[in-house]
Amino acid sequence: MGALDSLSEYFSNHFYVSIRKRRKRKLMQTVNIKVKIDCDGCERKIKNAVSSMKGAKSVEVNRKMHKVTVSGYVDPKKVLKRVQSTGKKKAELWPYVPYTMVAYPYAAGAYDKKAPPGFVRKSEHAQAQPGSTDDKLMSLFSDENPNACTVM
Repeated sequence: MGALDSLSEYFSNHFYVSIRKRRKRKLMQTVNIKVKIDCDGCERKIKNAVSSMKGAKSVEVNRKMHKVTVSGYVDPKKVLKRVQSTGKKKAELWPYVPYTMVAYPYAAGAYDKKAPPGFVRKSEHAQAQPGSTDDKLMSLFSDENPNACTVM
């Protein structure tokens, strides 16, 4: 019985230690970063730096929009740090949302001349407040509302 007791103790301790040592698995996500890209060299340097990260599955660089898209099991802060380590100190997480997702795209702080076409900057002032009168009026004449008023 001594050998069986020691074996069962060994396996139970080993199982407990292996559970404790497990790390939380990162989620598959897409990270967008705004960074100024001037030439092919900058593009290549950023792409090589980010694609060598552990967990990065795909890297897309759009020079025209000044956007780097990284998909994989990565942390957004670590991707941002890696891009900044290439010499691009003004890199930031993608601050824009599509134009259609904002209730007031011309509100102060939302409209940005440097934004790519079809995008505006994320801003709390541009979002509609829940239950505001604007929402009620918009739904009053909506095609999706079956009880909506129709004007002929």
